[in-house]
Amino acid sequence: MTRAARGGARIVLVEDHVLFAESLELALDLEGHDASSVSPNSFTSAEALLSRVLRLRPGVVLLDLDLGALGDGRLLIAPLVESGAQVVVVTAATDRARWGECLALGARRVLPKSGSLNEILATIRRIDQGLPVLAADERAALIALARQQSRERADARERLERLTPREGEVLGRLMRGETVREIATRFVVSEATVRTQVKSILAKLAVSSQIAAVGLANRADWQPPSA
Repeated sequence: MTRAARGGARIVLVEDHVLFAESLELALDLEGHDASSVSPNSFTSAEALLSRVLRLRPGVVLLDLDLGALGDGRLLIAPLVESGAQVVVVTAATDRARWGECLALGARRVLPKSGSLNEILATIRRIDQGLPVLAADERAALIALARQQSRERADARERLERLTPREGEVLGRLMRGETVREIATRFVVSEATVRTQVKSILAKLAVSSQIAAVGLANRADWQPPSA
C-alpha cells in the first residue's frame, strides 16, 4: 500500500527552516502520509512560491508565516484555501491577534513551533477524519481579537495622518531613540521649537508621553517620512 493510499491527502510543508521541515516531513512519512516540503528560499516571489505549491495539488498545507525575503505567509492563506487546500499555520509567532487574522483568512488552525510534534500530527489526523481541529469559541475569540486590533491600528493610523511633515520627521527621530537635543541639532532649531513640536504630536495622537507616541506608531506599523 502506498503512502498516499494510507495517509490520505497530500501534505505540503512551506517552511524555510531546513531542519524543522526535514523533521516534520520524516514524522509525516512515518505516519504514512504523502508529504513534501517547499522552501521559500528557492523562489524570487511569493507568487512563484504559491504557483509551485498549487502544482503539487496539496490536500493540506502546513504553512510558516515567516517566508524570509518573500514576506508574510498570511498572503498565501486565502488563495490556498480557495484552491481547496486545508491550511494549518505552524509558526514561531506568538501574537494571538495575528493568529486570529490567519483564521479569518480561512486557516483551520494555528500551531506554535514551540509546541509538540504530536499536536501537529493529531491535527492532521483530525483533518483526515473530517473532524474539527479548533473549538468554535476559541476560533471566535481569536478572530475577534484580530478584528479589534485591526480597528485600533486603523484608528492609530488616522491620528498619525494628522501630523505635519516636520512632526512626522520628529516622531521618526523619537522612534530611533534620539533626544530632543539631538533632534534640535539635526534640524538646526532650538530645543524649545522641538518641544513645541513634540507637544503637538502628543496632542494629535491623544497620548501623554513620547514613549506612548512611539508605541502607538510601532503598533500601527507606521513609517516616518524620509528626512
